[in-house]
Amino acid sequence: MIHLASLQVRLLQTITSRLSKGAVGLIYLDVSTLERIEGRHGRACAEELLLFVRRRIDELRSTFPNVLDQKRFGDDFFLYVALGDVPAHHAYAELERIAEALRDDLEGTIRQDRPEAAEARIDFGCALLRESEERELEAVMYTAMKQAIRHARERTVDPERITHMQEFYSILESRHVASVYQPIVSIEGGEVFGYEALSRGPAASPLHSPVKLFELAERADKLYALDKLTREQAILGIDGLERHQRIFLNIPAQILHDPDFSPGQTLALLQRRGLTPNNVVLEITERSSIEDFSTAKKVIEHYRSQGYRIAIDDAGAGYSSLQAIAEIQPDYIKVDRSLVQGIHRDKVKEYILETFVWFAKRLNIKVIAEGIEEAEELEKLIRLGVHYAQGYYLGRPDAALKPVSPEAKATIYAATRLAGIAGLRTVGDVAATAKTFQADDPVSFAATYFRDHPDQFGAVVVEGSRPVGLLMRDELFRKLSVQYGISLFWSKPVKVVADLSPLTVDVDTPLETVSSLATMRESGKLYDLVVVTERGELAGVVTVRDILEHMTSIRMEHARVANPLTGLPGNMQIQRELQRRVMEGEPFSVLYVDIDFFKWFNDLYGFQRGDEAIQLTADVIRRSVAVCGRPRDFVGHIGGDDFIVITGANAPETVAEEIIRRFQLGIDAFYDGQPQGTTVQDRYGRTRDVEALSVSIALVRVEDPSRASADAISRTAADCKRQAKAKDGNAVASAAIAAMHPLGLSDPSVPPGGSAAAAP
Repeated sequence: MIHLASLQVRLLQTITSRLSKGAVGLIYLDVSTLERIEGRHGRACAEELLLFVRRRIDELRSTFPNVLDQKRFGDDFFLYVALGDVPAHHAYAELERIAEALRDDLEGTIRQDRPEAAEARIDFGCALLRESEERELEAVMYTAMKQAIRHARERTVDPERITHMQEFYSILESRHVASVYQPIVSIEGGEVFGYEALSRGPAASPLHSPVKLFELAERADKLYALDKLTREQAILGIDGLERHQRIFLNIPAQILHDPDFSPGQTLALLQRRGLTPNNVVLEITERSSIEDFSTAKKVIEHYRSQGYRIAIDDAGAGYSSLQAIAEIQPDYIKVDRSLVQGIHRDKVKEYILETFVWFAKRLNIKVIAEGIEEAEELEKLIRLGVHYAQGYYLGRPDAALKPVSPEAKATIYAATRLAGIAGLRTVGDVAATAKTFQADDPVSFAATYFRDHPDQFGAVVVEGSRPVGLLMRDELFRKLSVQYGISLFWSKPVKVVADLSPLTVDVDTPLETVSSLATMRESGKLYDLVVVTERGELAGVVTVRDILEHMTSIRMEHARVANPLTGLPGNMQIQRELQRRVMEGEPFSVLYVDIDFFKWFNDLYGFQRGDEAIQLTADVIRRSVAVCGRPRDFVGHIGGDDFIVITGANAPETVAEEIIRRFQLGIDAFYDGQPQGTTVQDRYGRTRDVEALSVSIALVRVEDPSRASADAISRTAADCKRQAKAKDGNAVASAAIAAMHPLGLSDPSVPPGGSAAAAP
């Protein structure tokens, strides 16, 4: 190992002095064929060759006066070179030019003066030394030595990489890195939740790609330097971020252990842009695995204590992302695009992502799906319950903060607004009329109004009918009450004292989404009015109190009519949903799901195990509808072991098949410890094994609901259920209701029981 502590103090002082005047480089020279020469001509010949090279380098110092010193360690030579006033972005190229000249002279002189060693080959590598506020010069020199050795080895196999390395140093010195921002969209409301900052090299450069850029940074031991630069550019380049929005900043996992890493610099940059840690999500990217979770967790906890949030990137594709999730317990998981692309056509991907969503919910972690490029992918992700989405379909990276694409917003709207959830309300349903002031109205108008109307505590500042700010009563009077406040503000326009970035939402935003956004605001604005717009114009305002009251009302109503065991809508909501479907006149299907032999199971294992089987079935049905159904589909609990699904799926039999598949996989775990040979008799007197617990599904296709009735659907379903239960094991029996005569008589073309078909 090379011990830099043995370097003379004079050399350290010389390099320090030269660094203050310009770049200093390190050239590494290696007699790569020395072992072969020693094998052919003996050890003495090899040693003489090394002495010859050292003397020749000393002679060349008159030709290259900028060589400060040389050190030999075995067959390795290190030369420190002062580059003087060479422009920073040309320094590496100049260093390579000097190294090539030294290499050519040495090889030529050896062939001429030492013919016995004419086969000698000199390899070289280069590195630049730079002043560092965080590290001692000896550490900088040691890093440069490792880097130069690595470059010498790479040069022999990949000359192009050396050219790229030259350009990398040029980019780093000139800070020629830009940021673009891609929207991350809330599934619930279709609004932009935040933006991921993505770094780019120069447009015409082979290093435009951030992947190539960071790969070279890692090879050059400059990963932290590049990361610091890209973070600075991302924060300084962002313009127009709303107070409730987030910016996602990528941090390579390796820099958490970098000796240069200095927490606290990000905070200073944010303050320059008027942002706080509450606006920032630090996205840990795993280009290589996290080797020391103990250290990483300490660094991350330091950031968390300041208000930053943490995300794990590339879940499902990283080196150790599952362990990282368990150890770090992030606020967000970003699911890799490899699991998202084509998910609507790939059941394996669907099941994997479903698992991510399930355990993220248990850990109170939000899931962000990346790489969405098709509407069908987005629809499937909505059904699976992901929280946020990102990809070209929602918005491409751009230097400006762009909104979500209209097409994607329409897809989200259709999938969530018409989700068939009883009691779903939007903020537009509860918005109230707002008092307004024109932006140029004097502050005196507003102060007089609030004095005369003590029950009013806020107003919207508008330009025409478009809201541009919010004026809260207490904040206005606070500003006027300070010394010279009245003389300073009284005649100024209200826009001067207004909050110009209030929480503003569209009328169609779900109330639950608005509730989340409102409670995430900083404490000083927690109870400010929420501005509601429709197509950009003011539609009203809503208070936090109104939001919470309505949310409580919705939940109480749901709790009152929902089944207490499963939380699914009960009979009142089931009847309401059936009537609504019939009134709409669009074809739909109804699946009645019944657990076979549940009574003996409940008697044999006890009511607690029976309740668990009911809950399992409810979860199985919900998940099956999520992955095979449509956004408007409805799941209800009739009571006991009976459930209902109302679906608009074109192939409802796939929903039934998925319910059977999932039920069979899950129910096996409920027989642990049961003695072999236990049997029971079914309703027909047949002997069954205890493992015979199964589901019977009655599938009724309502092809013409405008001429059908809820009663006819129920009668047809009851007949189908009897047919399904008469079969062994899991079974489906189906029938179709085509039409009803005006007097309520069945269409003669359709038998009363429909046509039945069994499924295995």
